[in-house]
Amino acid sequence: MNYILLLGATSDMAFATAKEFAKRGWGLLLAARNQEQLAVLKTDLEARYEVPVYALPFEARQFSSHEAFLAGLPHQPLVTALFFGYLGDQQKAQDDWQESSRIIEANYTGAVSILNLVARQYEQQKQGAIIGVSSVAGERGRKSNYLYGSAKAGLTAYLSGLRNRLQASGVPVITIKPGFVATRMTEHLNLPKPLTASPRQVAEAIYKAYQKKKNVVYVLPVWRLIMQNIRMIPEPVFKKMNL
Repeated sequence: MNYILLLGATSDMAFATAKEFAKRGWGLLLAARNQEQLAVLKTDLEARYEVPVYALPFEARQFSSHEAFLAGLPHQPLVTALFFGYLGDQQKAQDDWQESSRIIEANYTGAVSILNLVARQYEQQKQGAIIGVSSVAGERGRKSNYLYGSAKAGLTAYLSGLRNRLQASGVPVITIKPGFVATRMTEHLNLPKPLTASPRQVAEAIYKAYQKKKNVVYVLPVWRLIMQNIRMIPEPVFKKMNL
């Protein structure tokens, strides 16, 4: 049986992705910090699908624990999918290094720490796939969320470099850019419905991308055009915009 490791498994997008793989017979390795919430998801998934489901404690920001975490997995995952992240408070982070650090570590440093180890293993065995959920926020810095955006920009560049490195080993590295997604993390935001994907849409895009070994996927194609236009705005104009 094939297994998928979902890092940050308590997120709405991860849970939807777990269902997408489980209904096709994949075993699930659910990894997250919140063990109570993880136990609820495990019970739900076991009731829905006849596949093995494991709930595993994982701390994205405890970098020194990552090697032992991977070594202790009950099964070797064929796919590792990274979902964890932290939107944070931009205004607070501008004056509070602890908040800035949490944003950077949760969205970038923690991802590099765990995926470096996964990449080494997949490269050695010449088998596996890495899926990283990044963000369109990383394509150009905006004053409303540039700390989060800069961390996601780092993640996008990291995944790009990893993809370049691992292609010779036959290990696909897939970058997912969901755009706006209706999740618990964004429920306080007034998101435009035509530009907002559901967790299920993200999950379906992820599974399709894995099947076709895609490189970079915008869950809603309109975001590719939007970001292309945003990148073309001259900097003297862009810096005066209220974004």
